[in-house]
Amino acid sequence: MRRIERRDTDAALSLHSKVFEQLKNDILVGKYKQGESLNELKLSDEMGVSRTPIREAFRQLEREDLVTYTPNIGVVVRGFSAEDILDIYQVRLLIEGMTARRAAENITTELLNEMEETLELEKFYTLKGDAQQISMLDSRFHEAIYNASQSRMLIKTLKTMHHYVKHIRNISLSNPERAKNTYEEHKAIYEAILNRDRELAEILTEQHIRNASEYIEKHPLLSKTVD
Repeated sequence: MRRIERRDTDAALSLHSKVFEQLKNDILVGKYKQGESLNELKLSDEMGVSRTPIREAFRQLEREDLVTYTPNIGVVVRGFSAEDILDIYQVRLLIEGMTARRAAENITTELLNEMEETLELEKFYTLKGDAQQISMLDSRFHEAIYNASQSRMLIKTLKTMHHYVKHIRNISLSNPERAKNTYEEHKAIYEAILNRDRELAEILTEQHIRNASEYIEKHPLLSKTVD
């Protein structure tokens, strides 16, 4: 029997992680809809991997409540309901303001520069109407604030929730008016953090999340299953 080398194990783990991340992202961006079955053999062929990493990815997706396994039926996408999405925004509203307050206290010059650069790019792509780039920069802006808070628990929690509403956020930012308002709100938050104004950073961030939640709640797609 061939001895299993450490590098073989590491490669297997890396492959499993890549398959998991790809399937997770595909679910979150809406490629696979709620109630859709995931076929192990078909995915194995499409992704050019054996069925083992697909099977392992299914188990991890189930642990994250993104899919369910039912005997005689198989793996079915669970995704997120409209209620799930609104709950995520409510949780963000409760803790993201506090995160911005901490960011105003702890932010480094490096992260301030990153936020400034992100805002410049966000302005450019907002004028161009490039929703994909705007969404990517939106994530980058918020993650800079999360990282500046220097709280591991807040960073992990907020990054996860921000990623989980990726699809509906992309739709929201494809609206030119909402994209423009988002840029202006980000700019005001940045200036508050730059000036180390903790209270204002908290207030503006809470209002920003509230505005995003209110826009999404009124969006027709929220009446359907998204993400």
